[in-house]
Amino acid sequence: MYIKKMVIGMVLALFSSTGYAQQPSYQLSSHILDVSTGLPAAGVPVKLEKLDEKSKKWLSLDQKKTDENGRIKDFLETNKSENGIFKLTFLIADYFKQKNTASFYPFIEVVFEIRDDKHYHVPITLSPYGYSTYRGN
Repeated sequence: MYIKKMVIGMVLALFSSTGYAQQPSYQLSSHILDVSTGLPAAGVPVKLEKLDEKSKKWLSLDQKKTDENGRIKDFLETNKSENGIFKLTFLIADYFKQKNTASFYPFIEVVFEIRDDKHYHVPITLSPYGYSTYRGN
């Protein structure tokens, strides 16, 4: 009986420690949907930069690739978040080259401002000769 209680206690302790483990959260995410195919654009490099207000130069913060769903979920960890003017550069030339498709845009720059601690989602919809963006959440 004692051993059974001890095993149950250990199992509960294991679940409670993993269930409450703190996952990092992020302030900025992005997504690319290729509207010419209706599919996400996977494997596209995306650079994140921040404008230095004093020098007026862009400072490189991070670079990631979109996942199999065309998403990047983890830019700007919330415990390091800060406001300011940011730029996402979507490096799409190789994406279209791999599809043997000519594209008008070698890359797309999206400049936006973060003014608070809320989550920002900055996606693009893309085709070889056009793109669109908006602020999501």
